[in-house]
Amino acid sequence: MADHPHRTLSHSGFHAVVSPDRWIRGAYTLTVDGTPQSHVNLDDPTQLFFEYVQRMGHVIDQLRMPGEPLTAVHLGAGALTLPRYIEATRPGSRQQVIELESDLVELVREELPWSSRASIRIRHGDAREVLERLPAGLQGSVDLVIVDVFSGARTPAHVTSVEFYRTAAQLLAPGGVLLANIADGPGLAFARGQAATLHHVLGNVAALAETQILKGRRFGNVVLAASATPLPLEWMPRLLAAGPHPAKVVEGAELLEFIAGANVVTDETATPSPPPSKGIFQVKPGS
Repeated sequence: MADHPHRTLSHSGFHAVVSPDRWIRGAYTLTVDGTPQSHVNLDDPTQLFFEYVQRMGHVIDQLRMPGEPLTAVHLGAGALTLPRYIEATRPGSRQQVIELESDLVELVREELPWSSRASIRIRHGDAREVLERLPAGLQGSVDLVIVDVFSGARTPAHVTSVEFYRTAAQLLAPGGVLLANIADGPGLAFARGQAATLHHVLGNVAALAETQILKGRRFGNVVLAASATPLPLEWMPRLLAAGPHPAKVVEGAELLEFIAGANVVTDETATPSPPPSKGIFQVKPGS
């Protein structure tokens, strides 16, 4: 690990490492606090490696007309996997990326630079605080809001509440979509609460994940897509079934059954996402 570019992040104290993918030329993994946070292919930004990111990419591909530029706001930078993807597939898109850890952005900029042609603006600070200070011109004009905020392997409580999601939803243009990456384990209490909260705020919600995760049998990522209008999911079941790890879409009556009994999360009741079992995502030094 000492041979790879690394940085100790001043805000959290976590250790961030950029390491080359041993199998894919031109690809790299960003690991923070031992947890893989991002995977990018500098030679082909359209390649999405992590399964949950692929599912987010499928939703993005269904927005508006193919190749049409989008206006996007990303909460959480990582290695800018999805901003790079959007720029590659929809040139001319305008994107804002909010990241608390300035040291992380500097490491990624130095080791994994993105295209100078891309209209990607980095805003530094806490996701919720910066979200509330975005230019008024973005209100009601954003096609896509992506919530992928993690401190190590957990999502902080203050970006999980109904108050937070209402602020994020105010950015959405008609037909705009909010995507949230939710990490949860057996029982899916946290994911169900997030689905209930987004359903309360926006009304149309779908959950995308592997069946075993949706059944609460193991820890993993659930992507929640939410909109004030019906979601563009006509092709989603076929896309998710293609693998490499087949997944499904939970929406409509099945989604309501999924969230049944889950309370809407407020600032007063919000908690961080549950920690994964020790070692489930961890990368061992030297691996």
